Amino acid sequence: MCGGKGTRLREETAVKPKPMVEIGGRPILWHIMSIYARYGFKDFLLPLGYKGDVIKQYFHDYTLRNTDFTVDLATGTITPHSRQQVDWRVTLCDTGAETLKGARIKRLAPYLVNDEQFMVTYGDGVADIDISKLLAFHNSQKTIGTFTGVRMPSRFGAVKTDSSGKILSWEEKPVLNEFINCGFFVFEKRFLDYLSEDESCDLEKEPLTKLAAEGQLSMYQHQGQWQCMDTLRDSIQLNELWNSGKAFWC
Repeated sequence: MCGGKGTRLREETAVKPKPMVEIGGRPILWHIMSIYARYGFKDFLLPLGYKGDVIKQYFHDYTLRNTDFTVDLATGTITPHSRQQVDWRVTLCDTGAETLKGARIKRLAPYLVNDEQFMVTYGDGVADIDISKLLAFHNSQKTIGTFTGVRMPSRFGAVKTDSSGKILSWEEKPVLNEFINCGFFVFEKRFLDYLSEDESCDLEKEPLTKLAAEGQLSMYQHQGQWQCMDTLRDSIQLNELWNSGKAFWC
């Protein structure tokens, strides 16, 4: 999912779409795609919206950005000297500047003709998730959709006291016994019937609510690490993890 405006990260997204905000010199979009490629999934559809041309330009120039090359100034010929072969297939689709996520997926339907299943991921979160285990879980559930849940971290410390006010325990930002949706979906192709091309069709509202009501939505519990890039603070933290060699998603 690459079309949102990322308004809470306006320090970066004023000039680029949120998936192009960098971790260690590469867009978070590249990091997310690398997670999938590690498990053999290398055919990507990118539904573009806000500043989508930035993403188009990045992949158009991908080889030159990531390899040494020689330019023959007499002829204009460019010869790349590839050091790392990337065998991804990337389809970039303009799905509208104001379109919500459900409609963006629906507008990709012409590119899913030969697929019985497809996966969907938000363009702003990384995880140490095993995609093959996620897919196996989905297939075992025999539901139309599966999303990945992670335990919700608290933003604040938790304190327990007795009736007199004496501190019994102090825990800084505990992990709560509740799950939140971190993305990393698997869907059967018939999920497209739950979506509309109307730009107001939002993935997390009527489509997923209806799936859940019909007993057709499962949750894969990810017990590892996950972090989104929602704010400038998140961006700084993810870059610190990368720079210190602690990038858990790698």
